[in-house]
Amino acid sequence: MGNGVIHEIERKRAEFAYKCVDRVLKEHKNIKEKYKTYVKKIPMLIKNNGLGATFAFVKAKISEKEGEAGYAYKLIYEQTGNWLKEDYKQLIDLRGDEDLVIQIISLDSNTYRAVTAEVISFFTWLSRFAEGMIKGDDSNGG
Repeated sequence: MGNGVIHEIERKRAEFAYKCVDRVLKEHKNIKEKYKTYVKKIPMLIKNNGLGATFAFVKAKISEKEGEAGYAYKLIYEQTGNWLKEDYKQLIDLRGDEDLVIQIISLDSNTYRAVTAEVISFFTWLSRFAEGMIKGDDSNGG
């Protein structure tokens, strides 16, 4: 891959992450601080526990109720899946109604490492935008 292609992938990743955070700000104001906190913690969870275990944890924490903290995990889970669907490299096949965790744990080791790197890169942008766009105290964890 040339520098132009890498730059374009990074630009698309940043643009997608910006839209994710912007949507939280516009449509889910009541969970924005939780979202920011979780987005910032997930890369370290991935590094410590692996991608599959981290997203199994995220999935277990999901709440369908808009006002609950677990709704932030729902958004994060969906946004990550949506990015991997849109990603130019198409490292993982999420076209059907396949669950993200099921797909992740079914990957061969090389693809698993590539998807892990991609998700961490995506969360780097999510964290940057969440830090810059979401104001408020995020020290209360979750």
